[in-house]
Amino acid sequence: MSNTLTISSAHEKLRSKKISAVELVQSCIDRIESVDKDINAVVYKNFDAALQQAKKCDEEGVFDHPLTGIPYLTKDVFCEEGVPTTACSNMLRDKDYTPPFHSTTTKRLTDLGAISLGKANTDEFTMGASTETSCYGVTKNPWNLECVAGGSSGGPAAAVAADECLFALGTDTGGSIRQPASFCNCTGLRTTYGRTSRYGVMSMASSLDTIGPLAKNTEDLAIILEAIAGKDPKDGTSGNTPVPKYTDALTGNLKGMTIGLPKEYFIEGIEKDVEEGIRASVKVLEELGATIKEISLPHTQYAASTYYILCPSEVSSNMARYDGIRFGHTTEGINNLNDYYTAVRSEGFGAEVKRRILIGTYALSAGYFDAYYRKAQKVRTLITKDFEDAFASVDAIISPVGPNVSFKIGAHEGDPLAMYLEDVFTIPQVMAGIPALSVPCGFDSNNMPIGLQIMGPQWGEEVVLKVGDAYEKATQWNEKKPNL
Repeated sequence: MSNTLTISSAHEKLRSKKISAVELVQSCIDRIESVDKDINAVVYKNFDAALQQAKKCDEEGVFDHPLTGIPYLTKDVFCEEGVPTTACSNMLRDKDYTPPFHSTTTKRLTDLGAISLGKANTDEFTMGASTETSCYGVTKNPWNLECVAGGSSGGPAAAVAADECLFALGTDTGGSIRQPASFCNCTGLRTTYGRTSRYGVMSMASSLDTIGPLAKNTEDLAIILEAIAGKDPKDGTSGNTPVPKYTDALTGNLKGMTIGLPKEYFIEGIEKDVEEGIRASVKVLEELGATIKEISLPHTQYAASTYYILCPSEVSSNMARYDGIRFGHTTEGINNLNDYYTAVRSEGFGAEVKRRILIGTYALSAGYFDAYYRKAQKVRTLITKDFEDAFASVDAIISPVGPNVSFKIGAHEGDPLAMYLEDVFTIPQVMAGIPALSVPCGFDSNNMPIGLQIMGPQWGEEVVLKVGDAYEKATQWNEKKPNL
């Protein structure tokens, strides 16, 4: 089935006319119709438009770009013109919100001929680590339907792992691309803050959110990133740094590279199989020519606490627009404005969104701003300095993506702190604004995937892609498929 192809292999078949774009898109549609009733990765199907676009690609017959005719899914926070976008929240679902414009990322992909199949599931407004807060219900892990796919990009990760699309777009604020990629045995990239445009993507925390791809291997990530990265006049936070040809960095040769192994990421409580998987990965990297150096990132222990002050603070600001007047759910029969706001937000938002709004509003209030928010910003600077110091002596840094593999659905119900700690290894990079990649690196004793995290310096995506590509080619863990 052509839905199992990578982007690069599908591109070659399209160019040589061995398959058509319509056949490729139809293959993904058939796969979604066959298995998604069990996984719940896709929340909106844009199949008719996708087939029309595929037919147009075939009629034109020009497949010069690797993404022309390639079907993908977008996390349900990316605006696409004429396609319902709800952030998997009743706040927007109840209003049937349909954007009249494209996000910069989906516009760039559309202009190249990539074909959107629809929207993938996410935690409500991307707040969560398991896709359990979605108003459409939880996305299940293709490797074990009793377990979560991760979050908040659980829908995109599960869809890629289940071959429902050739790639997907996600967002990563506290680990929301890397953790689900690790849980589902696909490859996912958090980009440097500012490398990709956030225009047209619904914000959770504006100084932390990044846009990135999930795919079947690192080579495909490089292809996608070349297409979506770069300065955007519509996004003042996007960087003006030149975009390299990332595929040129995929040499498979790590000789002369020094890779750091931070001692702070091997903490008490990390699962034995996860630690063993990372230790085995170290040996593979050494065999590929890299030198492994133990390093210290001393402020790592404060990263999660810092994040869960800063992130909710920005959430409380960004969610203010959903008041039932400018955007969002509305209600009837209330004449008092304060009561109207209360009713709209109580009915429209789920528990996790409300929790973060309350925490953030508290942290930003006049009596607590200095004690919480300002102090957290100072710690963020120290965490950034840790990485800057480390990259003075190493080219890249590796660690586990998380302390454990995917957990059972409902395992953290009623315990938000336990859920927050799922991001303990993916938050420090967010504080520093650096790129980080998750690649498959093995399975635990219950056949659940384990992810290796590869971090690079600011604007150093080519470094993490180079290491990830070499590792994948040497191991092929990413080629293993769930039995659906």
